[in-house]
Amino acid sequence: MKKPNALMLSFLLTGSLVFFGCGGEKSTETESAGTEMEGMETEKKASQEQRASPLREIAGKIGDKDLKIQYGAPSVKGRVVWGDIAPYNEVWRTGANEATFVEFSKDVLVEGKELPAGKYSLFTIPKATGKWTVIFNSEWDLEHGHFQYKLENDVLRVESQPLWEESSQEQLTIAIESPGIVVRWEKLKLPIAIQ
Repeated sequence: MKKPNALMLSFLLTGSLVFFGCGGEKSTETESAGTEMEGMETEKKASQEQRASPLREIAGKIGDKDLKIQYGAPSVKGRVVWGDIAPYNEVWRTGANEATFVEFSKDVLVEGKELPAGKYSLFTIPKATGKWTVIFNSEWDLEHGHFQYKLENDVLRVESQPLWEESSQEQLTIAIESPGIVVRWEKLKLPIAIQ
């Protein structure tokens, strides 16, 4: 008696798989490709959302010059940022993970100094007091940020005065706003003048 039940069960299961496997409309290659692309985009977004420091990309204009910035946005998470996560007097990637990069469509003036159009990694040297050093480096595609930084690839170094605010910002942001680029994290506001 048990053998017929097992046989019947396997027959039903096989029949169901054949029925559902063959049913439905066939999609065209274009529809399949679109579905695959959507899946990859969703997967890419999901992997970026899983990063501890999400990858951000912004674009804007300064006058008639197009500007694009990409950076990893770390959060404070109760940690000491200045002098610890971003040590004083050492090159910092100004973000998290890979190097932050900035791309200018035309030549610009940064803190009054000329910088040719192009793509640059953006580094800073935080200081306990006084102005910070802002660095534009020709090696913009650095997978490990400041760990691959090389001084000889610096295109421009300028100084910028940090401002310390009362309120604290949990996640780092880099914005295209007056006077050019503004970095904010924890209580820091670092304006970098660009024309």
